[in-house]
Amino acid sequence: MLVSQTDRAIARFFALTFALSLPLWLVGGRRLPLPVNLPASALVAFVPAIAASALVFREAGARGAATFLRRALDFRRIRGRRPVLLALLLAPVLYGLSYAVMRLFRLPLPERVVVSLQTGLPLFLTFMLTATGEELGWTGYATERMLKRSGTLRSGLLLGIVWAVWHAVPFIQTGNSATWVFWQSVKTVGMRVLLVWLYRHSGGSVLAVELYHAADNLGWALFPNFGSHYNPLVTGALTWLAALALMLRRPKASGYLATPPAPDTTSPK
Repeated sequence: MLVSQTDRAIARFFALTFALSLPLWLVGGRRLPLPVNLPASALVAFVPAIAASALVFREAGARGAATFLRRALDFRRIRGRRPVLLALLLAPVLYGLSYAVMRLFRLPLPERVVVSLQTGLPLFLTFMLTATGEELGWTGYATERMLKRSGTLRSGLLLGIVWAVWHAVPFIQTGNSATWVFWQSVKTVGMRVLLVWLYRHSGGSVLAVELYHAADNLGWALFPNFGSHYNPLVTGALTWLAALALMLRRPKASGYLATPPAPDTTSPK
């Protein structure tokens, strides 16, 4: 069976990302000095960008790597306001619905709800940095290539599974139960499917994906109290419903099964 150049590039990215993440996983069990529960191994967020940049440098030299890094701020690719509004507002809506569902079904919530809006902006800026570190790799490098060989759903599922496995160590190091880790992994896959859809429908913008990623992390951090009662089963189900609804709304345009035309990213913008 012949392996295409695209498949080899994706495999190299996965292998290098996991290899570079290993040292941080091994030493990163200590909690970061943040109001939310994150281990030091969460700093692997910057590894995908490093891995992807190294591969692009190998493929296209310093100029190609510089062009690739500029994709982090590729706002000119975004087609209209709708992708930006979706990227910024959908995640907060999903977390708000999660809270409502948990109250409706009397799932565990804190007696005294604490939502610190003062920390919202600093956390969002922090999450934008980490989202950039992740999405330059997972979206700018991997998704870009995967959409040349398969549709939105298939690309999102494959990439989401790899993404969830990559997150497994930090999930475990935060002291969560096996059930929590399982449902958070399911949510992670659904979120990646949604991000692949957003990438295609924003005109191939990494920045749009970064905005959603950061907004999702902020929704978790502000969920009462500082994410302590966040329920990945509830939020994961809502995330999957949102992803499927977006794809089924325009199934042919979404290219969710058949191989779609890749976003036009042939020239830097």
